[in-house]
Amino acid sequence: MEKMTGAERRRLLRGDVFSVSGAFEGSEDIAVARDLARSFLTDVQAVYGLPVSGRVMGTVQLVVSELVTNARKYAPGPCLLTLEVNDGASVEVSVWDSSPTPPAILAPDPTRIGQHGLEIVMAVGQSFAVHREPVGKRITTAIGLADDPGEDTVGHQSRQPHPDHP
Repeated sequence: MEKMTGAERRRLLRGDVFSVSGAFEGSEDIAVARDLARSFLTDVQAVYGLPVSGRVMGTVQLVVSELVTNARKYAPGPCLLTLEVNDGASVEVSVWDSSPTPPAILAPDPTRIGQHGLEIVMAVGQSFAVHREPVGKRITTAIGLADDPGEDTVGHQSRQPHPDHP
């Protein structure tokens, strides 16, 4: 497969949406949800040539884990995870569950044990929204795909040598 130029990539991204969804019902599925996120981002990079930094890969998996865990813990029935790249710059992570009750968003409290999931999601995301649906609700956040154009991306070597390893 030939590498796309920046202009070709921008033209492709204007009309295309890359997405994947999965339904999860048990707590053991939380690891499967993280795997789905990792696989999706690996494909976004390998197939479409979009940069995905190692930090972003870990951050998206963390967000997926927190949102799916909350859905499994606080809502009856399955939840639906959707990951979508529609602008080439960020991945939208969306989790639907059957409970119409919006999540309790607690103020940061370093002395509190547990219940920091949404606090983490809101801290690492570019956006955060809770949408009521005809059945249940959907929580959505967006995470930028690349930190810095010169930074290492998963599966690629840096173009700049590390100062300690010339």
